[in-house]
Amino acid sequence: MATSRRHFGSVRKLPSARYQASYWHEGERHVASDTFATKADALAFLARTETEIRGGAWIDPSAGHETLESYGRRFLDGGIGRTGKPWSPTTKELYEILWRLRLEPGLGAVELASLTPERVRSWYAASTASEPGSTQPGKAYKLLRAILNQAVEDGLLRANPARVRGAGKDTAVERPVAMPEEVAAIAAAMDEPYRPMVLLAAYCSLRFGELAGLRRRHVDLLHRTVRIAEQAVELSDGTVIFKEPKSESRRTVAVPAELIAVLEDHLARSVGPEPDALLFTSPEGYALRRTKFRARWTKATAAAGMSGLHLHDLRGSGATWAATAGATIRELMARLGHKTERMAIRYQHATAERDRAIADRLDSLFRAAKAGADPTEVASITGAGRDGTSAPVIAR
Repeated sequence: MATSRRHFGSVRKLPSARYQASYWHEGERHVASDTFATKADALAFLARTETEIRGGAWIDPSAGHETLESYGRRFLDGGIGRTGKPWSPTTKELYEILWRLRLEPGLGAVELASLTPERVRSWYAASTASEPGSTQPGKAYKLLRAILNQAVEDGLLRANPARVRGAGKDTAVERPVAMPEEVAAIAAAMDEPYRPMVLLAAYCSLRFGELAGLRRRHVDLLHRTVRIAEQAVELSDGTVIFKEPKSESRRTVAVPAELIAVLEDHLARSVGPEPDALLFTSPEGYALRRTKFRARWTKATAAAGMSGLHLHDLRGSGATWAATAGATIRELMARLGHKTERMAIRYQHATAERDRAIADRLDSLFRAAKAGADPTEVASITGAGRDGTSAPVIAR
């Protein structure tokens, strides 16, 4: 068996007539994982490897033999996010579920070096095909990509193989927009202590966790505002924890005057006098849980003829009302606690009914202009304000 030595590494011809390349680095001998058909191919491999070592891009071939199960478990146990801060309890719980149910069963036994883009693509395709419309495969893919990004940083992989085009992107499903009279009907069908909660969800575009985390000290009746400084989060075991929202979600929201009157009555009748008293609790006085509240919501929406509507849809409905009333993207972002414009833009579409009403008013102005009438007189007749809108009325 002939051996060819050069400045870096060596090549030898095997009995199979193929060529094997090997080299020494940091006191260890490394043999190429594959053999080569020609001596030139083996020498080219050594040349590339030498360049990688000199450029600091060399990856130890043995590092990729660790399984995703082993490395992923260490990643999850670390519990550190991209900013260097520990994950929140809800984030850690979500990652553990995604890992246990979606990543470990299908990919856990695969070595890191064997996770090719094709293999990741096949796994993702099978996951999405088995659950059409579910967001869980996309969330699992984003976790996989984060794990493999860390593996790249740790020098275990040269590049991240999780690069499926369009995978893991949040695609917003079009949800129904409730009209003010429909929200009033749902509130009327709700148990009395939770009626203000329904109205706040719609007219202040609050999330369930923000509503469940509201305390007496967060309500300023004089200045007509509610301050979002805390949110309630329910863990899978039913435990409710309170934590600060993300920085962009911490905000102060102006409340319509009629809703302030509703809140004042609610504070007097249903909320304890302590500054930390929660605005909305279970009938027993405990922190409000989403899973327990769902039954009340389902019953109220059915009674109002709005079955299938989610409480979170009221947040979007209120944002749409604000947009049709003339709110800019920046104003919507501030009101909803959004960090990016992309999220706020979706609420700038008007409902079909509202768009038709605007068109009808514009038609009246158009006809008045053709007839030579004073457009301001027509505007007063049609009920249009200076911006062509009228404010919705809150039914108590």
